[in-house]
Order: sequence, then structure tokens, then C-alpha cells
Amino acid sequence: MYIKLTKMTDEEIVRQVQKGDKEIYARLVKRYQDKLIRYATYLVGDYHLASDVVQETFIKAYVNLNGFNVKKKFSSWIYRIAHNEAMNVLKKDKKVFPIDEQVEIESGVNLEEELIKKELKTQTQSCLQQMPVIYREPLSLYFLEDKTYEEISDILRIPTGTVGTRINRAKVMMKKICQK
Repeated sequence: MYIKLTKMTDEEIVRQVQKGDKEIYARLVKRYQDKLIRYATYLVGDYHLASDVVQETFIKAYVNLNGFNVKKKFSSWIYRIAHNEAMNVLKKDKKVFPIDEQVEIESGVNLEEELIKKELKTQTQSCLQQMPVIYREPLSLYFLEDKTYEEISDILRIPTGTVGTRINRAKVMMKKICQK
């Protein structure tokens, strides 16, 4: 059964859940949990808050799963729910969250290289947090989540051309912010 589950598409799993196999939903959670937490963290700027956003996302997705059209992409649908939840949190909690600056040190790892990567990641997150959400979202989805323009268009519910425009503007903005 496990091998069969790993080969099933998201939409096939959704069909099974819609038919009454509620336990299989855990497979979708496992597939998307880390990706959605990463995305939500980019948006809200706090890992723990992002975890709450993702938990709420999975609850809302499960509750509304019967309304999901299996002819569409599940990934775009779940990202859209996560997006909405993150935006609700940002609207409700209009404060800036600190960026986690803990450095995890593993044995056998080049410490200098790890510190440089960590600093670059911290700088990138800091620059992202200074950008307006309308530019931060598509930039995060495209470069950090490897989503296509079409997927981003579905997630953010904006035209594909607007996605491209916002990503281009975001790149210019990111460059200006990060060069300060």
C-alpha cells in the first residue's frame, strides 16, 4: 500500500479522501507540510507563526476537500489556502517579526562556509521582509518554491502577466534593498 501511495498523484489521493478514505489525507500533509511552512515563513517572517498558519491551512483544506475540483492542481489550491491564512495573520498582527538567527553546527561541516550560507540566507530573508507583500509573494514562490508563473497565477489569483511584472519589479526592489 505504501508504494502505491507514493505513486499516487495529489488529485488521486484527494479522490480517495472524497470517497471516504480519510486516513490517506495524512499523505498530503506529509508531502506539503515542509514546503508550506517554508513558504509561510517567507511571508510572515516567523517559523512558529508559519507553523500555525500551515496547521490552519491543512484543517481548512480538509474541511473543504469535497469542494476541490480534482481536474485542477491540488498544489496550487493548498498554496492558495496557505497564502490566505498568512495574509490573515499579517492583517491581524501588523508587527515585524524577528528573524531567527540561530546557527546549527554539525560535525564535519565547514563552519565558515555554513556561516556564510546562514548570513546570506538571513540577509535574503531580511531584504524580503522589507518588501511589500505583493512583491514578496511571487518572488518567494518563484525562486524559493520553484513554482511556475502559471502556478503562481493560480495561487495568487492574478494574471500570469502580472506575475511576471511583479517578479521583475521585485528583483529590482530586492537589489536596491540588499545593496543598502
